[in-house]
Amino acid sequence: MNYLTIEFYILLLISFVLYYLIPKKWQWLVLLIGSTSFYYFACNHWQQIFVFIVSITISYIWGVLLNRQKFQDSKIWLILAVLSSAGPLLTVKFLDFAKLSGINHNTYSILIPIGLSFYSLQMISYLVDCYQNKTIAEKNYLKYMLFISFFPQIIQGPIPRFSDLHKQLISEHIFNYEQIVRGIQLIIWGFFLKFMIADKAGVFVDAVFNNPNDYVGFYVLIAGILYSIQLYTDFYSCTTISQGVAQLFGIHITDNFRHPYFSTSVKEFWRRWHISLSYWLRDYIYIPLGGNRNGRAFKFANLMITFLVSGFWHGSDWRFVFWGALHGVYQIVGDVLEKSFDKFYNVLGFQKENVWYKFLNVLITFFLVMFAWIIFRAQGLTVAFKMIKNMVCYLNPWILFNNEIFGLGLDIKEWIVLSTSIIVLIIVSLIQEKYCIRDWFNAQPLLVRWIIYIVSICVVWVFGTYGFGFNAKDFIYGGF
Repeated sequence: MNYLTIEFYILLLISFVLYYLIPKKWQWLVLLIGSTSFYYFACNHWQQIFVFIVSITISYIWGVLLNRQKFQDSKIWLILAVLSSAGPLLTVKFLDFAKLSGINHNTYSILIPIGLSFYSLQMISYLVDCYQNKTIAEKNYLKYMLFISFFPQIIQGPIPRFSDLHKQLISEHIFNYEQIVRGIQLIIWGFFLKFMIADKAGVFVDAVFNNPNDYVGFYVLIAGILYSIQLYTDFYSCTTISQGVAQLFGIHITDNFRHPYFSTSVKEFWRRWHISLSYWLRDYIYIPLGGNRNGRAFKFANLMITFLVSGFWHGSDWRFVFWGALHGVYQIVGDVLEKSFDKFYNVLGFQKENVWYKFLNVLITFFLVMFAWIIFRAQGLTVAFKMIKNMVCYLNPWILFNNEIFGLGLDIKEWIVLSTSIIVLIIVSLIQEKYCIRDWFNAQPLLVRWIIYIVSICVVWVFGTYGFGFNAKDFIYGGF
């Protein structure tokens, strides 16, 4: 079961009806039952559920203990709490690295719970906040379990803070038509992103990246651009659906993306991309290491360590570690050469307020990020380097005009749908940079809004992934 299956929406409908029918003081129990039911059906082995419950129990006990003064006198208690609670995640990551030396992943994959990478970070932030007295530990075990297992965000985030989510989960909520409609809007938008862009772009991306020796030049360039868009819309769609589902219950989940490909620097990119992870890395890795408090050299070292951790979190393969290191290098070089770049732009006649200055920086940032995504997506580090080399060293722009790109899974009609959908996304994103489209939309007559809802659903159904006979793919980030 995932957010794209009929079974999920049957479970959602049952939970939604019960949530607003039973006495409000028991609403949180409906969420807990719905969350545990979702997790039960999402897992393939009972061992995964067992590991999940054990992790919750261990972190719950440590949370209560770390709120006590005698457990705050030494950091050794916090270290033990983090290692024991995040033990399954750390074990999996190191075993996966060991796999490169011959250990079979299948021998322990049945022990890996769904959403392990995400809820482990959630537990760590909770324990650190309890230790620092920023959070009062939850004494009710079931309420704490709900915080960790809340089903709209358990698979791939956003990564919530206890202070942001917990109170909403256990508070009483009344039926609010406007809020529920806003939730439905987010779900429909998430379907558009997933079926009209992400899965469709994935057809071409898979054809190139799964056969790296067969494609060079513009094939790799187009695949790199489309993968950048695919990964963004896939992840964005999942968190958008998560926000929409949560809003049906009166619960607000924080935004995880703010149009990252409009960033004018890699530093800004990380303030717009996977925001909950970026803030987690800042608050629980970068700042504890010293941040920028001890001079430039230590700042750069802390940045590099933080991005290496990010790479390690994303996957147990050297290409992910290299990807993280590359983003660290991007930020360090950008910081060192910032004044030199400004002088260079001044010589060219570009001022920071100039729209062409911003456009050029957005373009440069996108391609820097895209190069890193090619490494991220490739089948290995050596393969990634070869693909980038083949992209740069071979010039074959004629494939854009001789119909060759139509032979990789998408015909001309599907390219038109994909291109149109991407243009819609760009236009909507540009408007959202300055205005709130949903406020304007919700001010329109009821009949107009519902016509748009129905038409949007039909368009996604006919022209999206299902419309062309493909099977909807699982969300990419669910695999990390």
